[in-house]
Amino acid sequence: MSIYVESFKNRIVKEIKQIQIKKHRWEKKVFIAEGLNFVDEIPESYHVEAFVFSKTFAEKNDIDFYEKKAPVYILKNEIFISLSDTKTPQGIMAVVGEKRYNPEDIVKRGDFFIVCEEVKDPGNLGTIIRTADAFGAKGVFLTKDCVDLYSGKVLRSTMGSVFHIPIVQGLEKTRIMELLKKYNVSPIGAHLSGKKTPDKLDLKKPCAILIGNETKGLSDEISSLCEELVKIPMPGKAESLNASVAAAVLMYETLRQRRL
Repeated sequence: MSIYVESFKNRIVKEIKQIQIKKHRWEKKVFIAEGLNFVDEIPESYHVEAFVFSKTFAEKNDIDFYEKKAPVYILKNEIFISLSDTKTPQGIMAVVGEKRYNPEDIVKRGDFFIVCEEVKDPGNLGTIIRTADAFGAKGVFLTKDCVDLYSGKVLRSTMGSVFHIPIVQGLEKTRIMELLKKYNVSPIGAHLSGKKTPDKLDLKKPCAILIGNETKGLSDEISSLCEELVKIPMPGKAESLNASVAAAVLMYETLRQRRL
């Protein structure tokens, strides 16, 4: 059964507004998935607390499927638009319970990881996660200074990959490096001072690709803890690559070596 909402003061409206704030997302352990494709991508293994539709979407689409899975709220169009994080809302969103992983459990069970240090751009982070999913990484680790994983722009940029690969955010830099060392995973840092090109590295062994801040790159602290620093050849005039592009090149080379 659907609940029709006509007031901005309704409980579900206030709740979604709260969830849009990082602090409240973290406390409630939920996030907002918005858009038809993104909502339909939610796996059965994830708990959906509610589906929320605009009046227009509900009138034009069969929402019986959603009503069988979780409570459904139909909002006046202007209320839905006020909650949307997109310029052209499709009229569908879901309140989804997030999954929190123990980073040690991930490291000890896998052999290929991505670590992001202070990646600030939502599009970059989302694209890195999507690419990590595509190339078969076993997990993505985000230091505490990265952009919030569950912000709308990051989630949309993952194109649903946030549901497919374990991701841990808010990690202390030293914590993840200690775990990599404990389980004999080689940290490989993308760095302009790197002495080797990707093809000269042994990426068949357990390894983690480390990607730094878009402007500053990897910190000296993290760079000093890497087993290798790698530099991507750039014979053109550009001084550096976009963080997500650099990550993609290194992930592809890792996959290429492992399939030889």
